[in-house]
Amino acid sequence: MTDPVESTTAMFVEAREAGAAVTRLLAANRATIAALATTLRATRVRLVVTCARGSSDHAASYGKYLFETMLALPVVSAAPSIASLFGAPAGGGADTLCIAISQSGRSPDLLATVGAWQRAGAHVVALVNDEESPLAALADTVIALSAGPECSVAATKSCIAAMAGLAAIVAAIADDPALADAVEALPAQLEKAFEQDWRALSIALVSATSLFVVGRGYGFGIAQEMALKLKETCALHAEAFSAAEVRHGPMTIVGPGFPILAIAGSDVSGESVRAVAEDFAERGARVLLADSTGGGALPAAKTHPAIEPILMLQSFYRAATALSLARGLNPDAPPHLAKVTQTV
Repeated sequence: MTDPVESTTAMFVEAREAGAAVTRLLAANRATIAALATTLRATRVRLVVTCARGSSDHAASYGKYLFETMLALPVVSAAPSIASLFGAPAGGGADTLCIAISQSGRSPDLLATVGAWQRAGAHVVALVNDEESPLAALADTVIALSAGPECSVAATKSCIAAMAGLAAIVAAIADDPALADAVEALPAQLEKAFEQDWRALSIALVSATSLFVVGRGYGFGIAQEMALKLKETCALHAEAFSAAEVRHGPMTIVGPGFPILAIAGSDVSGESVRAVAEDFAERGARVLLADSTGGGALPAAKTHPAIEPILMLQSFYRAATALSLARGLNPDAPPHLAKVTQTV
């Protein structure tokens, strides 16, 4: 059941459009992605460098696990200040792929970093929503996110489109029919995921002050994105952790009643998340588990393991909208934030 106030927010409307956005992205970029895969195979790329901030960087984190698990390509995240503040040259060469992800394509430090890697010989791929942006003009290959206008400060459909674009690129390079089919099926699955009942999240967190978001593998970048949205739209302090890293110092914080949002897929990384969620529950923590194998308080579909976390994110976006409103906030206009951040 849709709350009438919730459905009038831009965040709700735009997140609901994610399936349509991915449909447009795939239709607009099939030939480009196929040509890119051919180019990169011929180049024998040995290193992937990502350049992004905020939600786009979380999409890059998701992509890192795709490139490393399916293509055995190491992925590093470029620190934009190296180029924009320190003016240091980039390394790499013709065997380097630089992937820049941005909704606006206009941040000065992003452009400086991409330019530095391009001058070093890297092939630059831009996943960008604004096809008229400076980033699109700079790139060797442009993957249009095709998300359409996004007015809410909180990026939703553009973030999911970026993740879908990365999955499509990896499926093409790896010549992986299973992943390619899963990407093609993603739009319809996103429609279903948006209708999943995640009200347990907004009920549990309406009075919370802090929580952990736990994921691993393909789900780690999604956990990072969820934590950001909880801070951004719900004024709720949230930290994202790998199910492996959370077993170190952060474990000390978790006690009775401490909220944990955990996302577990159907692959081996999900086993790790389920195990740590069980440990936290035994301590009395309030665990909200999204588990694609079933049994969690938050429903999640079982499909290709690389796609499951994206579907969980789509369900989360709707729940975060409701939680923001329940906490007396406006999810579309968080205080002190703007849609385009001009970092240098």
